[in-house]
Amino acid sequence: MESKSTQKHIRISPRKVKIVLDLIRGKDYATACGILKNTPKSASPYVLKLLNKVAADAENNFNMDPEKLYVSECFVCPGMTLKRIMPRGKGSADRILKRTSHITVAVKEKE
Repeated sequence: MESKSTQKHIRISPRKVKIVLDLIRGKDYATACGILKNTPKSASPYVLKLLNKVAADAENNFNMDPEKLYVSECFVCPGMTLKRIMPRGKGSADRILKRTSHITVAVKEKE
């Protein structure tokens, strides 16, 4: 049995989130939480919140043991991009792309 959850439209670039997700992929739940609490990346709080949510769902909805949970799957997809304009010299403008992310985390129970 697998518990999976997604957090959408997070205002952080998918490239930054991918670095954090690579750290916890395949780790058990307690180790992954420890890694996220001590990682000084801007995506860490978002991923930690989602990981806690998935673990709580697994425990309450699927009666899984939180001691045996591990991160079976985690990935990030790009969300919508907010397009903004910054004025430049001589009446021209530069486009600023504010990227968003859709983060997905899944946990399974070890046999």
